[in-house]
Amino acid sequence: MSLLVVGLSHRSAPVSVLERATLSADGQIKLLQDTVAAEPAAEAAVLATCNRIELYADVDKFHAGVAELSTLLAQHSGVGLDELTPYLYVHYEDRAVHHLFSVACGLDSMVVGEGQILGQIKDSLAKAQELHTAGRLLNDLFQQALRVGKRAHSETGIDRAGQSLVTFGLEQLSSGTPVEAWARGKKALVIGAGSMSSLAAATLARAGVAEIVVANRTPDRAERLAQILSEGDDTHVLARAVPMESVPVELTRADVAVSCTGATGLVLTAEAVAAAVAVPAGRGFGGDGLGGHGPGEDGLGGRRPGGDGSGGAGESAGGSGRTTASAASAGGAPTGLGAEEGCPLEPAAVQATAGFSVLGEAAVAGMAAADLEQHAAWVDNGTPRHQGSAPAGLVTTLDPAEEADTIAALAAASAAVGRVPERRRPEPVAEMPRPEPALFLLDLAMPRDIDAAVHRLTGVRLVDIESLAEASADAPMAADVDQVRRIVADEVAAFGAAQRAAHITPTVVALRTMAADVVAGEIARLDGRLPGLDDKQRGEITQTVKRVVDKLLHAPTVRVKQLAAEPGGTGYADALRTLFDLDPETVASVSRADEGAEDRTAESADSADDSTENNRKNRGPA
Repeated sequence: MSLLVVGLSHRSAPVSVLERATLSADGQIKLLQDTVAAEPAAEAAVLATCNRIELYADVDKFHAGVAELSTLLAQHSGVGLDELTPYLYVHYEDRAVHHLFSVACGLDSMVVGEGQILGQIKDSLAKAQELHTAGRLLNDLFQQALRVGKRAHSETGIDRAGQSLVTFGLEQLSSGTPVEAWARGKKALVIGAGSMSSLAAATLARAGVAEIVVANRTPDRAERLAQILSEGDDTHVLARAVPMESVPVELTRADVAVSCTGATGLVLTAEAVAAAVAVPAGRGFGGDGLGGHGPGEDGLGGRRPGGDGSGGAGESAGGSGRTTASAASAGGAPTGLGAEEGCPLEPAAVQATAGFSVLGEAAVAGMAAADLEQHAAWVDNGTPRHQGSAPAGLVTTLDPAEEADTIAALAAASAAVGRVPERRRPEPVAEMPRPEPALFLLDLAMPRDIDAAVHRLTGVRLVDIESLAEASADAPMAADVDQVRRIVADEVAAFGAAQRAAHITPTVVALRTMAADVVAGEIARLDGRLPGLDDKQRGEITQTVKRVVDKLLHAPTVRVKQLAAEPGGTGYADALRTLFDLDPETVASVSRADEGAEDRTAESADSADDSTENNRKNRGPA
């Protein structure tokens, strides 16, 4: 049997695919059960987080195992196999061990070095143990991965490079401002009461928010989290729990909202967020109507940022301050190209060109010479007005008699280049500054809880898994990462050697058991031949025979364990069984006994770790 992992993560697949492939808790259980029921797999474990879905299995055939595990992932995720396959990665034997150890150390996380993954690996192992899908190999693998992850965090400075996904998300929301300064005094809404939401609430409390409202579908969990936050020794925050039905109302009061639920659909739609932002809130940008209204304020704009408190997003078209031809048409005089009846030119193309004015001689910039000739003919038949008599800001036509030289120069230029050149630098286009957000949203769920269309709403800043992935792509890595990689490499080699040595141990035990049976049989025969031996003599003879057998077996068994620990040493167990004609059932029974003892040891270790994990429960970096 050999270790195989098939999966996809933020490194191999876009967020849109990860969202669709997300497995519910029931889906993970069904996947585990179906995997161990499949022919190639004897053990199985699922590691499912917001950034990865991986299926680990002990298989007896590589190609059949890859095909079966890939098919099972596609079936249970609901994503077609053809669509899912390009995003899947496969690791086998030592590479699979190396991958899990790297994941446990935070090297493969979206935020390098984050410690939350350790809790997720532990939960994955606990679920496999509860369903009895984890055997000796996966128990050893996941327990060692937890030890390697803890070693990396304790022996290196990987924590300096890493942080929790929550902390990283809040840093993105604060846009360079220290999170503590940005969060101080804000009102926060946390949707969900799971591990990630609890971490988000604790992080916000430590950052100094004034109030935290927890909404969850299970009221008891929300109330328990609110109580923990209120009674925390290191936080001074007002916390309360509300039902999920109260989220729309609470969102109107919140400055920042964090959502991480297990919902398969959207928790906050763009319409709901827009409605919440449009409602006047108890705070805003000031007393001039830009934000919420308090005593003495008119609150015309609610908390939507706008130019004049009307709640709008800015000025209307043309709000850059420039006057268009149509805007200057008061008085009925012809004001621009195409504005007068019969004019053959269409100014729409010029007006739509960024940087071009529609006033003066620049109005014809970029137009074809043939079009200008038609316009000149129309002007000759019309009644031109002199430039000096035109009101300011209006387009005037040239008198052909007075401007003969200018017209000749323009005609020569158009004949040479085919178009009339712009004779002055285009006016800069003024960009509307985006107002400061009134509502900050952090979506840590997979699939997403908050509609991606919220990104386009004015007055709202949304950070989700996709934007976090983009932001973390260029994040600098700490120097300690190289040290963690060396730790991983050493641990992978040690784990492989231990597994190969453990593979031959049942055979060695069976060999010694057979030798002990032979000694016992010979002593019994001796008692029949020499019935007059007293107990002391019989004991001396028995011990002498046992010492002879032990000395004969000691060197070969020690050496075979050493050889088996080396790469390619798994064949020595088969050689021993063949040379000594060992009963396969005896070897198997020894293996089962060892697994039972290891399971009991694992349960004891998990119980011992519970107190430690409880102390780390609401921490960011592990």
